[in-house]
Amino acid sequence: MELSNRQEQIIQIVKDNGPITGENIAEQLNLTRATLRPDLAILTMAGFLDARPRVGYFFTGKSGSELLTEKLKKFKVKEFQSVPIVVEENVSVYDAICAMFLEDVGTLFVTNDQTLLVGVLSRKDLLRASMGNQDLTSIPVHIIMTRMPNITICKEDDLLLDAAQKLIEKQIDGLPVVKAADDGMEVIGRLTKTNITKALVELGRDEHI
Repeated sequence: MELSNRQEQIIQIVKDNGPITGENIAEQLNLTRATLRPDLAILTMAGFLDARPRVGYFFTGKSGSELLTEKLKKFKVKEFQSVPIVVEENVSVYDAICAMFLEDVGTLFVTNDQTLLVGVLSRKDLLRASMGNQDLTSIPVHIIMTRMPNITICKEDDLLLDAAQKLIEKQIDGLPVVKAADDGMEVIGRLTKTNITKALVELGRDEHI
């Protein structure tokens, strides 16, 4: 987070004199309390300062990088997940390839007739199936898909960092976001490397402060 000169001055005053009231900070800067209110609110919400009633402002002692790390550790999957692209298990490999191309995704989630997760299709799965002289319109995806228990999943209340760690460890493009259902799991979202990148960009722009 890039601070203005006045915000840097406020932090230094609080470091040297804290706890200190907003009125006293304003006096040292020859400004009114109302003028400083937005700056104090930003510094408090960002975590540089803390405030206590009838005590005043004090410096938290945390650097900008530490504060960014703290915010990243609080992000949940549900804040960044996107819409899942789902195909049924009896769909042909040809149709799955078309769906992946048209939706511009790297992973398809496969469901049964009860809309429960039964498999995952990656680019590698479809590429492997398309090699040779096989009739792709006659091969159902349930023959080539990755099945449970080899499917790596996440839930919407999981920490984003934990989900990102799964992507790295498993070397996969995306995770199905699931919730418990009768006799299985229902797919309610997807989390990909693109979602993780979006979180980092938003963090850098302070959109979650």
